[in-house]
Amino acid sequence: MTAALDGGAVWVGLMFFPPSPRFVDLKQAAVLAGQSAGQAERVGVFVSPDDQLLQDTLARVPLDVIQLHGKEEPDRVAEVKALTGLPVWKAVSISEQTDVERAAAYFETADQLLFDAKPPKGSVLPGGNAVTFDWRLLTGTEWPLPWLLSGGLHAGNVAEAVRLTGALAVDVSSGVESAPGTKDPARIRAFLDAAAAI
Repeated sequence: MTAALDGGAVWVGLMFFPPSPRFVDLKQAAVLAGQSAGQAERVGVFVSPDDQLLQDTLARVPLDVIQLHGKEEPDRVAEVKALTGLPVWKAVSISEQTDVERAAAYFETADQLLFDAKPPKGSVLPGGNAVTFDWRLLTGTEWPLPWLLSGGLHAGNVAEAVRLTGALAVDVSSGVESAPGTKDPARIRAFLDAAAAI
């Protein structure tokens, strides 16, 4: 967390999906959220959460944004926004043009989109799989709401990814880890430096 904050990260994510190696329990998440208060927006990452999980989390962890990374339909995005009173980002998994087109369903309900690579077959994780998608699928597209690029990004490819997609913001997880779930301060710094140089 310190490397991300020191490097100027605008957002920091807290993963509330138990199968993920990046999962943080509520006690740990509250500490991390406290450390980043006033320095970066705290994004709670959820996968198809029910209302109880959202309420329990928000009762103990101060979050600024909810990111939905499951198979939530637009109506559910609107419900989460109403329930939490927070901006909601919706992850859209991409592998082909029809996936890009599917993002339009969220224009009225999401505050921001996050374009990520579709997970490999058999993966239990909807994101953070260290895989990219064909960035050219986003080349020249215009969106009526803000969006982030994600999926297999690291210090060595983020400049090319931004050049091809026109992304104004990026999201990284596996690309700054030395092992699944283990953030590497040197890789975080390298990624933030590479992103800042674009």
